[in-house]
Amino acid sequence: MGILSRFKDIMSSNINALLDTMEDPSKIIDQYLRDLESDLGKVKAETAAVMAEETRAKRELDECSAEVQRMQDYAEKAVKAGNDDDARQFLSKKKLQTDQETSLKHIYEAAAGNAAKMRQMHDKLVADIGSLNARKDSVKAKIAVAKTQERINQMGSSVAGVQGTMSAFDKMEAKADRLLDQANAMTELNESAAKDDVGDLAKKYDTMQTVDVEDELAALKAKLGE
Repeated sequence: MGILSRFKDIMSSNINALLDTMEDPSKIIDQYLRDLESDLGKVKAETAAVMAEETRAKRELDECSAEVQRMQDYAEKAVKAGNDDDARQFLSKKKLQTDQETSLKHIYEAAAGNAAKMRQMHDKLVADIGSLNARKDSVKAKIAVAKTQERINQMGSSVAGVQGTMSAFDKMEAKADRLLDQANAMTELNESAAKDDVGDLAKKYDTMQTVDVEDELAALKAKLGE
């Protein structure tokens, strides 16, 4: 029954507190579960053996009790038949069987107590393993989310770098726009200056044309004697 001592800590352990102190929950939970599964196999084997002892003790007790009753029945039949000597023999055998029955009752009660403890331990261990399995999935899910968040943060840093590059590009584009606007303005100014030159030239000829008309008018008047 050394296994009872071995699993005493398991029966009284606080698994939630154990999980909370884990540095690497995922790996430690897997290892702890492997250990518990191994222990569960031993507990099952020991529980089966103890339950077999209980069954055997119960069977021996029942057989002894049946024999006590059988001797009682034979003693009654012997008395009815007027055979007191036979009745004494049956009652003597009954007494021996009754003493044996008392001893077997103690053995059975002890075996039943051990079997109850082992069943309790087995059920507790199964429940603890189920609890750990449920928490294991939760812990691993949290770890997966944390790793995903870490990757997102890393990508966020990369995107931030791209944003910086975009900002520099925007500045370069703005500078190019200013240069283009300046060039367009200069072109416009040059075109305006060219138009002004032509205008001055046209005025020169306009003046000449006006002089020609006046001369022609004077000549016409002279011709007409005006």
